[in-house]
Amino acid sequence: MGAWQPLPEELPAEVRHFVEQLRLLKDRTGMSLVALGTRTAYSKSSWQRYLNASQPPPRQAVVALCRVAGVAGEETERFGVRWELAVRAWPREPVPPVPPVPPVRVPAGGPVPGPGPGPVPGPGGEPAPGAAAALPAARGRDGYEEDPTLPWWDLLDEEASRRPAGPRAPRLLLYAALLAVVLLLAAVVGAVTLG
Repeated sequence: MGAWQPLPEELPAEVRHFVEQLRLLKDRTGMSLVALGTRTAYSKSSWQRYLNASQPPPRQAVVALCRVAGVAGEETERFGVRWELAVRAWPREPVPPVPPVPPVRVPAGGPVPGPGPGPVPGPGGEPAPGAAAALPAARGRDGYEEDPTLPWWDLLDEEASRRPAGPRAPRLLLYAALLAVVLLLAAVVGAVTLG
């Protein structure tokens, strides 16, 4: 359980501390990475990347690990704070700059019919440089993109916690009253047609 590969020396202290705490938490579960992947809906290879500090884990993965390890309350909140500090300090690979797209010149007679929307082919039929350059994925203010993958059971918990409890009760009463009116009308119509 404690045979972890050494973390890179250049890691910021916040990242190092966070990953060491994650490793301790994983060891506390007594599970293999395969079993952990099955219980948390994050693959074995994802956990290897998270626990070797080659990629920051999404917050949901940390919450899932806490749940599997039996951590709750303040300790889970502490892991959330450690996660935020680590993600802010996590080393970023430089994003290559997107080359500027040259302006398109339209002839005086209007646009020339062409192949339609899509990348502009360059010499040899390949996309011209910059024409089909992939834009970096949308990221948060700190440049970290959270993994949208959530186990379905976590989605239920999140949706339930976001819904306000108050407006639901009057809506249920409205539906119940509407159903009662429909049943009463059906009974009246049935009685009239039989009588």
